[in-house]
This record gives sequence, C-alpha cells and structure tokens, in this order.
Amino acid sequence: MDLRRLIRDVPDFPKTGIVFKDITTLTGDPEGFRAAVDAIADRYADAGIDCVVGIEARGFIFGSAVAYRLGVGFVPARKPGKLPSKTVRAEYELEYGTDAIEMHEDGIEPGQRVLIVDDLLATGGTAAAAAKLVKELGGDVAAIAFVVDLAFLRGRDKLTGHDVFCLVEYESE
Repeated sequence: MDLRRLIRDVPDFPKTGIVFKDITTLTGDPEGFRAAVDAIADRYADAGIDCVVGIEARGFIFGSAVAYRLGVGFVPARKPGKLPSKTVRAEYELEYGTDAIEMHEDGIEPGQRVLIVDDLLATGGTAAAAAKLVKELGGDVAAIAFVVDLAFLRGRDKLTGHDVFCLVEYESE
C-alpha cells in the first residue's frame, strides 16, 4: 500500500516555511493504519523483541499497536514531569535550545531487546535520547522504527550504529 498518499502536507505549520507531514490522515484510514503497523511489526516479528518504547506523543499510537501485534509490553518515553514514578532523563539538542524525555527507571529490564517506535524521524535527537535511556536502564536497542523519515534533515546521522527502519522517506521538503 502506498502510505505516502495518506500523509497530508500542511504548509506553514507550526511556523511559516515548514511543511508539516500530518499522519492523522494515515491513522484515520483503517487500511493505511493497519498497513503501517503491520509493516513495522512484521519486520521485527522474529527479532526477539521483548518490549516496545513509544516516543511521546504520536509514537504512542504506532508503538502500542506494534507492541500488541508482537505480543510484548509497551513503555512510554515522555516529556518531563508526565510520568508518576521515579524516572531517568535524557536531554537532547533542538535547533534553539534543549528538550528532554523521561522513562520510568523500572520500564526496561536489563538485557531486554527493545524496539523504539516513533511517527517521524527529523533531526534524530529524540530517538537518540530514547536509545540512550534504554541503554542506561540496561536494555539493548534492537532497532528504531519510524513511519516517516524527513531524510533531508539527516536524522539518521544521530542514530549511527542502530538498525533504523522507515516506511516512507522524503528526500526533500
């Protein structure tokens, strides 16, 4: 299935000059959503995945569905202050400043093989921070999967050494 046709371009969002790749049109299409989840889950069905980490917020949509398909648990990676128990934190660089994500310190067990899932790969900072947290907790990052890769932003450069899989790539804006 051509998932690209289900991803809507929204010009000038969130600011002038940006073309936002809106995946809500994909998630709203039953066949498209199923195809995206199945493609990721099928790729890692025999990879010995023990849990899936989904990155806030749209990574929760795909990550939890992939975890369900793989028959494994789901662990959220969230913005600071959103998780109720003791957390570990990783900061990452933005174009102007820094941001951070957190995971529960008991979210990953040592030795677990983890699949990290998010909707979109842009600069790679968030996914690299999630991988750092998985490793800090003793997990093994088996792979990092995305629905969309904005390849022209070279986010894969921050994920060197990881198996990175993307369903749809955009080579230019």
